[in-house]
Amino acid sequence: MGGDYAPAAVVEGSVQAASELGVPIILVGDRERVSDELGRYGPGAVNISVKHASQVVGMDESPAQAIRKKRDSSLRVCFELVKNGEASAVVSAGNSGAAMAAGILLFRKIKGVDRPAIAVTVPTMKEPAVLLDVGGNVDCRPVNLLQFAIMGDVYAKYALKKERPRIGLLSNGEEEAKGNELTRESHALIKQTPLNYRGYVEGRDIYQGEVDVVVADGFVGNVVLKLSEGLVEAVTAMLTEEIMSSLGSRLGYLLAKGAFRKLKKKIDYAEYGGAPLLGIDGICMISHGRSSPKAIKNAIFKAYEYSKGRVNAHLMEEIEKNSDIMRLAARTQGLISGI
Repeated sequence: MGGDYAPAAVVEGSVQAASELGVPIILVGDRERVSDELGRYGPGAVNISVKHASQVVGMDESPAQAIRKKRDSSLRVCFELVKNGEASAVVSAGNSGAAMAAGILLFRKIKGVDRPAIAVTVPTMKEPAVLLDVGGNVDCRPVNLLQFAIMGDVYAKYALKKERPRIGLLSNGEEEAKGNELTRESHALIKQTPLNYRGYVEGRDIYQGEVDVVVADGFVGNVVLKLSEGLVEAVTAMLTEEIMSSLGSRLGYLLAKGAFRKLKKKIDYAEYGGAPLLGIDGICMISHGRSSPKAIKNAIFKAYEYSKGRVNAHLMEEIEKNSDIMRLAARTQGLISGI
């Protein structure tokens, strides 16, 4: 029931995913409203059932309080279905903070992970890359960024099929002397791991495709994500205005229409679906609040691939392999963790 275009966009995207993937989907929300939407697709709504939930978590509500108090919210019921083994993954376009709170409260964190992270797939000049964290953790310690690097490496390897992902740490320069205390200490930690770590990367490098995983704290990562979204929207609007400004521009657009179509597909967030919440003992795909049916469908595809690729099992293995360095870092920084 969450998202700007819910439940219509969620239902349509689910119908598309169920039809193309052939996997069963449970839609959780107001049974009457959801069933009305489903009725528009008739026999096309195969493999889809509805689970009633009488409450909705609003976008402006306190995430933790909403999950604890609204026990019959569509979001909480989704997580409980997975927790009870009735479903394999949660896909939500609703309150992302509440999704993270539900993941931590109901799924629990993977042993060794202090803070889960939201990982988005971003387009580059080469192949798609992973950026994390993009909002879940605005205040981080070096051990957190070390864990983000490990989790990003696993996700890129098993979900994006990168054989040996190149890891970069977002900073204000490539030189080792650059950065703040957080990035310098994180840099020193990540260098000690067997990861394919390439050092610092600058903001302008993200879309060049020189690394496969870009690590940042949630505050910086979220600013980068929102800036990128705003830039795409602004450039698209300015380009449209210029194209429509004269007959010559419109003719030129017709000649280059194929190239524009390919570019739009490459930078459209709907192509990348949802962002996984890494570090919880379960699967949750967080979709954009403005998700279209196409974005919902692709988020379901991602959840399916995540499950099939056993990403969480690989995550646990890699966290265990690096437990010594994380334990040392946690003690040095006075951080109490379950490592």
